[in-house]
Amino acid sequence: MTSNTARQDAAIADRAILANSAYADGRHLAARQSIYRWQRPRYDLPGIVLEELAGTSGIVLDVGCGNGRFVNRLHEDRPDLRVVGVDVSAGILAEVEGPVLVADAQALPFADDSADAVLALHMLYHVGDIEAAVEELARVLRPGGVLVVSTNSDTDKRELDRLWVRAAGDVLGLAEGPARVSLSSRFSLEGAPGFLGAAFGDIRVRELPGVIEVTDPAPVVAHLASYEAWADRCGVPFRETVGRAAEIVAAGIGAEGAFRITCRGGVLVCRF
Repeated sequence: MTSNTARQDAAIADRAILANSAYADGRHLAARQSIYRWQRPRYDLPGIVLEELAGTSGIVLDVGCGNGRFVNRLHEDRPDLRVVGVDVSAGILAEVEGPVLVADAQALPFADDSADAVLALHMLYHVGDIEAAVEELARVLRPGGVLVVSTNSDTDKRELDRLWVRAAGDVLGLAEGPARVSLSSRFSLEGAPGFLGAAFGDIRVRELPGVIEVTDPAPVVAHLASYEAWADRCGVPFRETVGRAAEIVAAGIGAEGAFRITCRGGVLVCRF
């Protein structure tokens, strides 16, 4: 199990997988994001970022901007800001309002002290050298600027973890199957201050707990299936396991009326 976890962690930060499969376009990311439609309370994450940037003017870099959910909202609500989207995947940037740039968070092509704010939203767990990336984010940020980071807790969506282990075990004929890929385990809400504290003296954590409740297996299936880029790192037939998970969720909804997932994410607001 430890070996499988190490393989999964390496794959989570594999640039080739990220650029050519996981985020070659916005399809998988959108599927993972979509499950939050059923969360209560429902958080407006781009709106929260806008709140944290209320006192900011000038240049904002969204590093690891993905499908541009935050970039596009900033362009819409804060046209006074000069927003640049940055990602390792040229494919996913095709969906993002420009200017955009293909670049690695560990080696940003920006001058020292060149940004008034930097965003690193649900992406630092994908970086091979997280410490180096934090140094880069700090390097390009001007004194008095703000870094806004987001990630999930180690306890986030535990029900999906248990669901996957059960479904994988059923497929393999075991009491328990291997654990599913966990993106945030490399940079979780609990561990993030340790990484960020190396460069930032003021870190404020804004926790965003909630519960997702679905009465149809489809959103859960879409979420699990969105990890397809790492299918060969799961140690179990991927599609069969997703299918078995759908059966388990359907049975649970039939018995209980709903399938519930406990969420715990958060935003970290960092200053020097």
